Amino acid sequence: MPPTAAEAEGAAREACLRLLTSRPRSRHELAQRLRDKGIEPEVAERVLDRMEQVELVDDAAFARAWVHSRHTYSGRGRRALAMELRTKGVAAHHADAALAQVDDEAETERARELVRRRLRRLTVPSDERERAVVVHRLVGVLARRGYGQGLAFGVVRDELAAAGTDVEGLDPDA
Repeated sequence: MPPTAAEAEGAAREACLRLLTSRPRSRHELAQRLRDKGIEPEVAERVLDRMEQVELVDDAAFARAWVHSRHTYSGRGRRALAMELRTKGVAAHHADAALAQVDDEAETERARELVRRRLRRLTVPSDERERAVVVHRLVGVLARRGYGQGLAFGVVRDELAAAGTDVEGLDPDA
């Protein structure tokens, strides 16, 4: 015997509340999880609409919290954050507003912190070729976290120079 409408909504509501206890989620994420659990789309829509009304689901707040957390604690750049929000189903206007929290200066400073942390564990070789390999690895670390190549190379070059390493002849395209 199929569940009644009230039972289906109760199950969907419980599933959402369980998911929201571990971390905030976007409406899209919750809708996907409900779909995976076999909840009818109309039932999921009603439950999610109600959760938005009582502010348990708020994509704008989710996006702000996600950007703050991932930038601060995981060192993600704006490009990576934008991609993550897109995969979470956050609307572009909410994502753009949240990404505005991370200005150029904050992004550059976070990239510097990441490079400094890596440099503390590295010995930068005096050989120019070996040093270029280290530079490319450091730039790669930043690139994988969503920082643009120009920013990444500039930060790596500046941090190496600040650490007393000869940066003459370093070419971002070498």
